[in-house]
Amino acid sequence: MVDKRRILHIDLDAFFCAVEELRDPKLKGKPFAVGGRPDQRGVVASCSYAARKFGVHSAMPMAQAVKICPELITVRGHYSDYGDASRKVIEHLRSLTEQIEQISIDEAFMDITKLRGSSQQIAENLQDHINSEFSLPCSIGIAANKLVAKMATNYGKVAKGFSDNPPNAIFIIPAGQEEKFLAPLPVDALWGVGPKTAEKLHDMQITTIGDLARVPESEVSKRFGKWGYALIKHARGIDDRPIVLKHVAKSVSQETTFAEDIREEDKLLDTISKLTERISKRLKKKHSQGTTVRIKLRRSDFSTITRQVTLHQPTNNSEVISERAIELFRKEWKTGESIRLIGVGVSGLAPEQLSLWDQPGTIEKDESADRLESVIRDLQEKYGEEVLKWGEDLLKSNAT
Repeated sequence: MVDKRRILHIDLDAFFCAVEELRDPKLKGKPFAVGGRPDQRGVVASCSYAARKFGVHSAMPMAQAVKICPELITVRGHYSDYGDASRKVIEHLRSLTEQIEQISIDEAFMDITKLRGSSQQIAENLQDHINSEFSLPCSIGIAANKLVAKMATNYGKVAKGFSDNPPNAIFIIPAGQEEKFLAPLPVDALWGVGPKTAEKLHDMQITTIGDLARVPESEVSKRFGKWGYALIKHARGIDDRPIVLKHVAKSVSQETTFAEDIREEDKLLDTISKLTERISKRLKKKHSQGTTVRIKLRRSDFSTITRQVTLHQPTNNSEVISERAIELFRKEWKTGESIRLIGVGVSGLAPEQLSLWDQPGTIEKDESADRLESVIRDLQEKYGEEVLKWGEDLLKSNAT
């Protein structure tokens, strides 16, 4: 007899804030937010539950958060501490089972099918350990698949109600009860349904997940294509996806939000160059190359566009990426137009390969060039961009 799958989803409650409270216990129970400064267009990365009662939420501009919660304490993030805390939790999960899929810094799935004990016992023991050993609150959901397990976690948090303290919830869906559990929930609560999809579903008079589950597949597929079939399956609590033990990055991106709108072309182009340098460095560190370059622009009115171009061959070369990104930028940007945010990304990643035309004798030369480039970047990061200049640039400056 094959054991029925038991998938556990764990979410570290208000994780960044929980770590900050460990650094400064005086923050506990107070409304505070981790993120950028309100006077520099900072954004809320995470906020305490005391702040959420005022309507503060992640991704909200910090200036707006301070307006709706005048008592809000703003805290700059300590991201290395968050990484350390996350690794400790994941290491503990791996001590229980190797069937772990980490989906973010504060979330993971575990296949606990083969673990001894009831689902309730496993959840309580895990939560107690993380609470006591790491002083971190966490909420847990358990079900027969990943979709319903994650939604069980979310449901458990909401069921606990709003307070100044993290929910530390546990909610379990017995096998066979997936569709019944989902049916009364609003359709936009279904994992994977964003605002645009929810709007289209509402236009079809579909307001709950149960409504969606009852719609003929053909009708939904006409509106959403192949995605429609997945929507119907999910609404019926069906999710056959396995635990993915290791994620392979599909893209690398960098973006910058300016403290003030930028309209000078040279500053915008300089920003693109710096972003592509960082992307190139990350790609080379991963020994990866990409086939698609993407640019993202957000104007002063918050309208956002993304454009991309496919390359003739994969690359991780900063000059090639920068050239393509600048071409995309110039097609979309109008002279004098104010830009609030600019971003560059590379996708279609694959392992770095030796070109067909490269000769074995050139590898050492290329590696030496890469090492030199790496040293130059390190020096510039430590001492500033002006620490090293090309000889011709020095001659020009001396001539003037």
